[in-house]
Formats: sequence, structure tokens, C-alpha cells
Amino acid sequence: MTLAITDAITTLAEAERRFHLTRTEDEAFFQEWQAGLPNISATEQAALDQLRQRYLYQRSQGQLLEGTVMLLLASPLLAIAGLYDPPFRVRAEESVRLLLNDGEAVLQGRIDVLVLLDQVWVVVLESKKTTLSVWTALPQTLAYLMANPQPAKPSFGVVTNGDDILFVKLTQAEPSRYALSRVFSPFATGQELSEALRILKRLSQLVGSSGT
Repeated sequence: MTLAITDAITTLAEAERRFHLTRTEDEAFFQEWQAGLPNISATEQAALDQLRQRYLYQRSQGQLLEGTVMLLLASPLLAIAGLYDPPFRVRAEESVRLLLNDGEAVLQGRIDVLVLLDQVWVVVLESKKTTLSVWTALPQTLAYLMANPQPAKPSFGVVTNGDDILFVKLTQAEPSRYALSRVFSPFATGQELSEALRILKRLSQLVGSSGT
């Protein structure tokens, strides 16, 4: 039986049960969003300021749909972070299939944006419309991260509804664990968007220097 991820995995409890996942709040597990963050160049900051002003202008007219959030904020943010440039590859609407441990069903879904280096997944990005909380996308994001074809490597996810951005780290080594960053709110201040960019740059540096 084949099920859509968005239908089968709708809550954190369901994601944790299906994939035998445990959330950890050990700060040492997910240091990538806090430690060793690179600086932002003047050129990057100018691009970031323009991105945010454009987003705020469009957002002031009302709620934004998922595709508009992707177009105005998510995709440009990845571009400024250098994740659309060599050596990284980007795939949009990447189809994934995941066999559940109980063997009863196959889960199928599409990742909004997948950034990878060789066969290593660098970032999985999932966007939602502004009327939805970033937390609503977390269960399916965990499912996508579990589909990483390199289970020995940690996986990172980014969830955004435009107003807020959340980072996720998941490892499949026994026991499988995940952790969350705090929620960054670029809608509130430009500094929040700058911090999100620094984290993305940090992730790209870590993967790029790992010899993969």
C-alpha cells in the first residue's frame, strides 16, 4: 500500500512512532545553528535587506500562498547562502519513497527544494503558506529527512512559512534522533533573517569541508 506522506504523517507523535524517532534537547547534538557561524559580507547583507523589503511589501497586502513564500523568501535565501552554486546541486519537487519499518506501507511525497552535494543531502526545505504555523510542516519534514539515501550522514531541514524559519537536524544512527533550533522571525526584524542566513552558510561549509 502506498500512502502520501502529507496524509500519513500529520503529527509529531505519528512521525516519532512510525520512524522510531526521539527528540533530543541536548545542545551538543545540534550545535550547527549556534556555534561557528560565519560572518555575512556587505554584498550578502545588501541582498538580504532587499529580499526582506520585497517580502514585507508583498506580505503587507495580506496572507501569502506557499508558492509565493518560496518565490519571495525561501529560494532567494538559499541563493544568497550559496547553495545554488557549485559544488551544490538543487532539485525542486524531488519525489521520495520511504518503506516503513513495519513493512505495511510505502510513503511517497515531494520535497519542495532539495540541495545536495554528490549523494549527500545538504538541506531539505519545506515551505508553507503564511496562514500555517511552521510546526505544521515539521512531521512531513522529518519523514523527508528519514528518506536520506545516506543514513550514516546527519540530515538538515529548513521549514518556513515566510514569517518564521525553523531548522531541524536528524540522525538515523541508533537511536534515531532529531533536534530543533529556535524559531527565527524575519517578519519581525532583519537581524532574524541575517541569523538564518548565517546558519545556512554554516551548513554549507560543514558539508563542503567533509570531503564528500
